[in-house]
Amino acid sequence: MKIAIGSDHGGYELKEGLTKFINEEGHGILDLGTKSKASCDYPLIGFEVAKAVSENRCDCGILICKTGIGMVVMANKVHGVRAGACYDIEMAKSAKEHNDVNVLVLAANYMDIYKAKDILKAWLNAKHTEERHIRRVNQIKDIETKIKGH
Repeated sequence: MKIAIGSDHGGYELKEGLTKFINEEGHGILDLGTKSKASCDYPLIGFEVAKAVSENRCDCGILICKTGIGMVVMANKVHGVRAGACYDIEMAKSAKEHNDVNVLVLAANYMDIYKAKDILKAWLNAKHTEERHIRRVNQIKDIETKIKGH
């Protein structure tokens, strides 16, 4: 699996730890920044990760900022992206199973690397398979297509 990852300066350290973990797990990774703790603008990085997922250059994406809120707002502006901010394992599993979330957003201020790894593993291992949830995600896709057409 190829995973796009990005963070702002507030999520830089968590991104670096997860990047190492993702590599150790045998996944490919596209690191779209930031490359340091220097202050940067999260919308630009969030857009690049969401675009990589939207264009199918990566199977999924991970975004990290201090709260997760800014990145989830940004990523959900990109056609075909369903981003979800997840703060625990159950949210991550539900995000994939119910909403087929393809961009996981994490909040660096609310978790350490161990919790982030557990959330990521739960999200990657969950499957979007139940018919009623598939029907609902398809409704979201249909609405998104209608909006894009206007």
